[in-house]
Amino acid sequence: MTRIPTLYVSHGSPMLALDPGATGTAWHTLAERLPRPRAIVVVSAHWSAPTPVVGNGGQHQTIHDFYGFPAALYQLRYDAPGDPALAAQLARALEAAGWTAALDPQRGLDHGAWVPLRSMYPAADIPVVPVAINARRDPAYHYHLGEALRSALDHDVLLIASGSLTHNLHEFVPGRQALPPPAYVEDFQQWIFERLQAGDLPALLDYRRQAPAAERAHPTDEHLLPLFAALGAGSGAPGERLHASQTYGVLAMDAYAFA
Repeated sequence: MTRIPTLYVSHGSPMLALDPGATGTAWHTLAERLPRPRAIVVVSAHWSAPTPVVGNGGQHQTIHDFYGFPAALYQLRYDAPGDPALAAQLARALEAAGWTAALDPQRGLDHGAWVPLRSMYPAADIPVVPVAINARRDPAYHYHLGEALRSALDHDVLLIASGSLTHNLHEFVPGRQALPPPAYVEDFQQWIFERLQAGDLPALLDYRRQAPAAERAHPTDEHLLPLFAALGAGSGAPGERLHASQTYGVLAMDAYAFA
């Protein structure tokens, strides 16, 4: 049977949960286009651990892992169930691939998971399994993490890797969502698009040296690292760009699918 494509989404500001805009519309349209998954695995930039950790709780709490936003944002919930059996399956696959994996029954869903999921599957009735990145490791680590996860994904399980195609919060201006993007944001978006279209894995894994303004686009790696997990889970296949935009000027909101 045909496997559901692996996705990379840019989750942007938590405010997209209150005002999803064009990005939320794109997420909703994407979910309608895909076969309905039996379960969803989420690799989020907002959960980092020294070794792979898989959340195996039966019912997830909504984590409001941000500060200084309107009170209404902290009232939002995404009460999705977990899937302990799938979590155990993923952990076994990671162990079989030589990783030291752990299970965490207490981990809930951070905003990198629940903000896009609210637009994609608002009923919160599909089981979700979160998986940690390691923000101290490089893109190659996350590519191999994605490869190992793919080996345990059934055809009807959707993997969503959630980050941000550019993420420089030093240049973020709160409340000014429609700011025009600096040139480097669009240059970085275009470079990633071209390298993904070409299937140029060596250049992508070396993006910090090869991509234009890489250190400005990503002062730290964590929001791009999920892209490499999605790429690995897609066996390095060229990515199909599903959405491209910017919000607050400096946050590129691109989404990709990997067959």
